[in-house]
Amino acid sequence: MSVPILLETNELEKQYVLKKKTLFNKEPEILTAVNKVSLKIFSGETLGIVGESGCGKSTFARLVTRLITPTSGQVFFEDEELTNLSATEIREKRKDIQMIFQDPYASLDPRKRILALLTEPLEIHGIGTPKERKEQALEMLEKVGLQRAYATRFPHEFSGGQCQRINIARALMLRPKLVICDEPVSALDVSIQAQVLNLLLDLQEEFQLTYVFISHDLNVVRYFCDRIAVMYMGEVVESGKAESIYTNPQHAYTQKLLAAIPKNIETAKE
Repeated sequence: MSVPILLETNELEKQYVLKKKTLFNKEPEILTAVNKVSLKIFSGETLGIVGESGCGKSTFARLVTRLITPTSGQVFFEDEELTNLSATEIREKRKDIQMIFQDPYASLDPRKRILALLTEPLEIHGIGTPKERKEQALEMLEKVGLQRAYATRFPHEFSGGQCQRINIARALMLRPKLVICDEPVSALDVSIQAQVLNLLLDLQEEFQLTYVFISHDLNVVRYFCDRIAVMYMGEVVESGKAESIYTNPQHAYTQKLLAAIPKNIETAKE
């Protein structure tokens, strides 16, 4: 039995028009952040997207979630094209596609208590009564390893790892099918990174989630992901099973990425 495709991109491209370099340069300079990327994400899997800073990983994530509009190409979610949907239709689709960002603190409104932050997505989509929304929020706090009593506190009262757990809880409040994880552990201490990754794995099993996991850390991706897509200058230059990419890289850029991993870290991972 074949695994269904949850999300697919077809020749997805994003270009930005930069300022003219000189008064004599009539043609504006074009920056291609994502260059005709075609990927398939299967239901229940974790696809890792790796590459150095500026390679287009985060731009790709924002295109998939329609936080930004593609210059060309298509995005399909459960066989429905998202590219030409209206703002109202995209808002409805965002119940199924959520995102966890890199900075744990910047993702949370410092003026709101945790309970308000968690119930806000449910309020926006008109889900449940106030009592039901509160109970769902408290249950989700427990699922991410935090106490119910924390719901009355503000974000600044928590550590970075705790804030990221709150962000994960917020992303899951609408019971999405796909979660885009944009460098979700890179701002955390190494010991906390492992805890958050294990939490994400547990939640994936419990809620039957599909992940797109964006990172520059190949060791983390090897541990966490089923498949890997390597991006370089806006293009996917290599993709395949995580272990295969790690042990037998084919593209020169992938080989350089692996060669840049400190040997002591690589040995410790083994």
